[in-house]
Formats: sequence, structure tokens, C-alpha cells
Amino acid sequence: MNKLKYIILLFTLSLAAEVLAVDIPTSARAEKSITSVESALKKELSSQGLKYGAPIFIRIFKDPGLLEVWVESADGDFVNFKNYDICTFSGNLGPKLKQGDYQSPEGFYFVNAGRLNPWSRFHLSFNLGYPNQYDRFHGRTGSALMVHGNCVSIGCYAMTDSYINEIYALTVSALKSGQPFVRVHAFPFALEPENLLKHSSNQWYPFWLNLKEGYDYFNKHKRPPNVEVSNGNYVFSA
Repeated sequence: MNKLKYIILLFTLSLAAEVLAVDIPTSARAEKSITSVESALKKELSSQGLKYGAPIFIRIFKDPGLLEVWVESADGDFVNFKNYDICTFSGNLGPKLKQGDYQSPEGFYFVNAGRLNPWSRFHLSFNLGYPNQYDRFHGRTGSALMVHGNCVSIGCYAMTDSYINEIYALTVSALKSGQPFVRVHAFPFALEPENLLKHSSNQWYPFWLNLKEGYDYFNKHKRPPNVEVSNGNYVFSA
């Protein structure tokens, strides 16, 4: 091996080590919870041709109260691995606007290692990152909007502890394996034409039409889009 190739190899290995060395916060509770579900998750994933630690994607629907976990397959498409009933969420259909409105957010968010909370007073949790760039553009306020356990909500998406154990384990395993962040898309309902028609007089109908662009992108490509904000609207790309 010549010197240049050797230097390139060392650089590549160094980058890989940095990716794999992501600092994942943990606690005795988190470790115990993950261990309790890890074996069963690996078997369920394997039965669908999927791997524990593969990148994941999460979609949330207020109506009918469902959290979907999608896992990247060997061919690069995301497969709907498992769906979890949301125990409870706050407010009604529509986005969160301000601190203290007890409304669960809608929009496009992401979870990195720094947003995990293995010490949560709601068993385990991860922060959605509200307000995002879109929310800030529109002057929306609030903080600590989570997906968590304990089945109680004051603006978050609350799951049973057994469900959050699995969702948290899948998230941690994906981050540990090198996924930089997990995208979480929160919708009022499945943004199909017939559902939108039922809500065409709602004040949030134009907002939901913008969300639908990202919803449709994923349904078409089976990969979550890159999400940016331009002129106060979400825009989507590969």
C-alpha cells in the first residue's frame, strides 16, 4: 500500500471511529429498560428482514393516536416495522403556538443523542426539538416537548412505559450505529385527500397542505425528505 492510500485509509477509519463514538447519555434505568426489550426486538426485526441498529424514522398521527416506527431495509427503503398506540397527547388538532397552551406540536422534527433523556421523570423520553426553524419563524414558543412514558401529557406525546422502552431502544441502537439523528414527523392525521376534505374549513387547512408535501414525499420515495424552511414554508428535497 502506498503512502497516500495509507493516509486516506487512516483518515477514513478516524471518521468512522468518530461516528461510532457518539456519546449516548444513559442511566441504570435506561440500560435496564433497553435490556428488557432488546432480544425480542431483534427477533421481530429479523423476522421482517431488518436489523437492530439500522436507521429508523418515526411518524406520529394525533388521529387515531398512533406512533409508527419505520426501519431502513437493506435496499434503502424504510419499512413500517411497528405501530404503537399513543397513550395520550395534549390539546386538539393543529400546531403548538405558545408556551403554556398545552398543545402537542405538529411538524418536522429530529432527535439526536443530545435530546435523549434517560433520567426523565416520565420514565424515558426524547425531546422533539420544538420550536424548530419553522416554529421560530412564525413566533411560536415552548420548550421540552417530548415523546415519553408514564402515560401523562401536558404538551407531549405520552406512551405507556412498555412502549417507550421499545421506541427508546430502537432510537438508541440507531444512534449508536451511526445514524446522526432520527427524523420525527408529527401530523394531525393521515394527510390523504379524503381526510383533508373533511377539514377544509379548519383554520389550519393551509398549514396542513404544506405538511402534506412532506407526507407525500415519504409515501412516494419511502425515505424521509430533507426538510428546510423558505419564506415561512417547509420545503422538501432528497
